[in-house]
Amino acid sequence: MTILAIILGIIVLAVLAILAIAATKPNNFVVQRTTDIAAAPETVFALIDDFHKWRDWSPWEGLDPDLRRKMSGAQSGRGAVYEWDGNKKVGSGRMEIVEAAAPNKVAIKLDFLRPFEAHNMAEFTIVPQGQTTRVNWAMRGPSLFMTKVMQTVMNFDKMIGKDFEKGLANLKAIAERG
Repeated sequence: MTILAIILGIIVLAVLAILAIAATKPNNFVVQRTTDIAAAPETVFALIDDFHKWRDWSPWEGLDPDLRRKMSGAQSGRGAVYEWDGNKKVGSGRMEIVEAAAPNKVAIKLDFLRPFEAHNMAEFTIVPQGQTTRVNWAMRGPSLFMTKVMQTVMNFDKMIGKDFEKGLANLKAIAERG
């Protein structure tokens, strides 16, 4: 057996192992983060329910100074649409608010077009907790096989979760300033 045959055999086994591990991953994913904000639920809701206000707190807004945005549909709430197209850090896509139950919930249909296509749901739940408001930001979606393969080497929860944590920290700072 030649060295080349051994190397090729190891590569084939590694690829098969990655595919086998990917096949065991769940068919859906959820990434979520929570924070407590010292502001009224109505104040927090207003910052989430209006895409025009996302420029102030979204963790992705500062990643591309030339980001192109298009808002359409309703001014805020159900039917509001935000489309973006930017560099490889932010990609391109579309969000539409499909449910807005003031002041407790905003559900968003989230379609990524670039750098990879994905169709997910984002949901913000806003719950009064005495003097504070608890905000949970969750994103759910299907894990296609290629996504499962990527998850064998990347931790989506940590990768996306850090962005959610930054966004929630920004949201907290703005809401608490009033």
